[in-house]
Amino acid sequence: MPQPCENLRVVLVATRNPLNLGAAARAMSNFGVSHLRVVNPYELAFREARSAVGAAAMLASAEEFKSVADAVADCTLVVGTTAVRHRELQHPLRRLDSGARLIRKQLARGGGGRVALLFGSEKVGLANQDLSHCHWLMHIPTREEHISMNLGQAVAVCLYELVREPRAARQSETPKRATAGEAERITAVLLEALQASGYVKPSAAAPTAEKVRRLVRRLNLQAADAEVLLGMLRQIVWKLGSRSG
Repeated sequence: MPQPCENLRVVLVATRNPLNLGAAARAMSNFGVSHLRVVNPYELAFREARSAVGAAAMLASAEEFKSVADAVADCTLVVGTTAVRHRELQHPLRRLDSGARLIRKQLARGGGGRVALLFGSEKVGLANQDLSHCHWLMHIPTREEHISMNLGQAVAVCLYELVREPRAARQSETPKRATAGEAERITAVLLEALQASGYVKPSAAAPTAEKVRRLVRRLNLQAADAEVLLGMLRQIVWKLGSRSG
């Protein structure tokens, strides 16, 4: 199994059925992906799911988080999965085959950048706020008449596509990219500046925050650039505050 999969994090958000969570863990074990993260699982007893055949240890060691932001904070690429349906998407959307190639390239790069692959709840998928943490989205090309898949099946199909390519991209020295946590700090300070300047209207604070978060993700900042931009924004916020004072 390709070693770069060590840097892949499968993140399950608001999973409702512990059997589905167990099936996802089993699929991860099948394809050699060992890092499972869960965000607000619906059933607290998920670690005992009998469907995790051969993957009980993975469930026992799964990292649990209260928010998507915390779960992906140390990742340089965050990819959300979606069945598309009739929702308006504000992100680039890629088919599984082309998306998997990009993920493999990211995993094979030098620098140890981690990739988070997000799966939403069985009932509604990923919420818009969850999607705002993603750089882009990926979908499995199912037939239009029946597009939804069981969570465990979706995880298995995605991971199979990720590991089936026998020739992984060669390691290359590339500049270190900003993590999701660094991008979120930039988002927070930028929103603070926008609020201080009067750009953000109180009635539109939540959707504006999602738009700003998506914008920052699309910049694909390098870590060094993120540090410079954060310093600039903090100076702007300080200056706005001193003027209002």
